[in-house]
Amino acid sequence: MFAINHKIYYDFSMRINLKKLASFGVAGNFTGHLEQAGEDKDFIAIITAEENAPKALFPTYFPFKKMNAIIPDFLKIFPFSSRQIIFSKDEEKLQIEPECAVIFDVIWNNNLVEKLLPVYFTASNDCSIRKEGAKKISLKKNWGKCSKGISKQFIALDSFSKGSILDDYRISCFLVRENEVFEYGEESAIKNYSYISDKLSSWIIDKLNFQEDFGPAENVNRYLNSIDNPQRILVSIGATRYTDFGQKNYLNKGDEAVVIIYPECKYRYDDIKKAALNARKLSGCSILRQKIK
Repeated sequence: MFAINHKIYYDFSMRINLKKLASFGVAGNFTGHLEQAGEDKDFIAIITAEENAPKALFPTYFPFKKMNAIIPDFLKIFPFSSRQIIFSKDEEKLQIEPECAVIFDVIWNNNLVEKLLPVYFTASNDCSIRKEGAKKISLKKNWGKCSKGISKQFIALDSFSKGSILDDYRISCFLVRENEVFEYGEESAIKNYSYISDKLSSWIIDKLNFQEDFGPAENVNRYLNSIDNPQRILVSIGATRYTDFGQKNYLNKGDEAVVIIYPECKYRYDDIKKAALNARKLSGCSILRQKIK
């Protein structure tokens, strides 16, 4: 356990079965990321309420029942690992996508999501294939086992509103290659997402209920209804911007991807960078470290 702002939080990783959670990602929730990834043109036809609003909620995994023909087969494969990323057999251009992932309990009403209750947050790697022509975002996200990353260090979250402990946390991302550490993602505050707190949870609820199968987006409500409306979901809330190195360098076998979510009241960025290289554990942090194979 560890203390932040006089409150006690625990590592609940042993109590969470990720294989039972429907999982999603938020596209375009950090200004400039889609442009860096060369994916902004995929969303030209998507109209948003505000210029800086996220573009879509995409699925990455669904716990499925046998004979479910509604959910695409590839989304039934559990993609998360806390230790490794296994290269796609057919693709070479893979990039780390450093994110904060949040687990929500879901309250349903007549097959629609009525409310999301935050439970935990953790570091995630929404690792992505860079390729043109994919009809849906999800096709670039789940290519099989060990295609995504999630830390085992979950931090309890009793509020998703402004002023919650999330406001004190930052996301950092590094690539370790041949015993040298490179800054891969811009070190960013979670509170600086385009949509965060209650505004983001309201947006997620709207997409879970009413997102249409249009362009790169999918009707996720139809998928959820087909698995009897799960009571808990995982949402990676958006990738931060890349550094110049991160934008220009794809992953190689033998690399190590590191995503660290840390409280700025307790650590300096230099402390975090050193920990990325020497694999030192840090109390109060959620750390994800994956070998590329």
